[in-house]
Amino acid sequence: MKVDYHIHLEEGPYSLSFVEKTIKAIDSYEPIHEKQGTKEWLMKTVDLMSKRLETTEYSKWWLDFYLEEALKKGIKEVGIVDHLYRFKETRSYFTKYMDVTSNEIGIKQAKWLDQVMVRNLNEFVELITSQKAAWAEKGVKLKLGIEADYFSGGEEELTSLLDGYDFDYVIGSVHFNQGWGFDNPKLKHHFEKNDLHALYQNHFATVKNAASSGLFDFIAHLDNLKVFNYRPDESRLFNMYQDVAETLAHYDIATEVNPGLYYRYPVKEMCPSSTFLDILISEGVKFTMSSDSHYPNDLGIYSDRIKAMLLEKGVSEIATFDKRKRNMQSLL
Repeated sequence: MKVDYHIHLEEGPYSLSFVEKTIKAIDSYEPIHEKQGTKEWLMKTVDLMSKRLETTEYSKWWLDFYLEEALKKGIKEVGIVDHLYRFKETRSYFTKYMDVTSNEIGIKQAKWLDQVMVRNLNEFVELITSQKAAWAEKGVKLKLGIEADYFSGGEEELTSLLDGYDFDYVIGSVHFNQGWGFDNPKLKHHFEKNDLHALYQNHFATVKNAASSGLFDFIAHLDNLKVFNYRPDESRLFNMYQDVAETLAHYDIATEVNPGLYYRYPVKEMCPSSTFLDILISEGVKFTMSSDSHYPNDLGIYSDRIKAMLLEKGVSEIATFDKRKRNMQSLL
């Protein structure tokens, strides 16, 4: 069985690249028949983009494209998450723990936060909840999740933000290193200003804190700090990998095989790396499958490769989630 438990409906900041990718996605399901390059084609393209912006990512029209892709690729369970930083209710949490005040990082991150924090959490929850029955009729289980950035010391605030919502699962993720959003392309030069070994030590310490916090059902993209290909010789990270694997196993927290960095970022490597994956498997850590897609046409991407890889390495079950309970399903 194939599943995809890490799927987003939209991601800012909003740019011409966002427009291009959105139009490409729509064209996969509602093809534009007018000849490309003509005025008629452009008018149709503008109409579709206007519809997408007006109805928003929280529309049945947009979500149905994800269902169509799941059916096409044979994905039996689909977990939709959005980043917690998308939601206005969470502003005080992020402004407390990420740098929004310093001269360079802070100014750029404050601008970024304003660009991406544009929705209300209830809108997201209501959409996914309302469509579960319709998806089930088509043979696909739709799950409600959230991807929550973890900051060491922020457990109490995060708990209060997540309380009161009927999530099927909560993903813990680490996108910040001492307040710096390390996956922001406009800030990647800060890798060159830091000791890489120390950065990775801090990153994996935060990952371990997230795993031991009791807040999450699985931890996302464990080694995403490699996003822009800044990494010491991997042999220097083996002990860190082992510590993370032992922590996940001890607290019985799952992780994912995530191809997002492979098809969207310079490092072009899945999370976790092959060596890291072997260490996690040797410690008995549980896995789910994901795409980290931000557009419907990427749902389930590389799912066949991930399934085959896990089976080849002796992993025969995959983690699925329902009402914050993990269920292991046959991968065959």
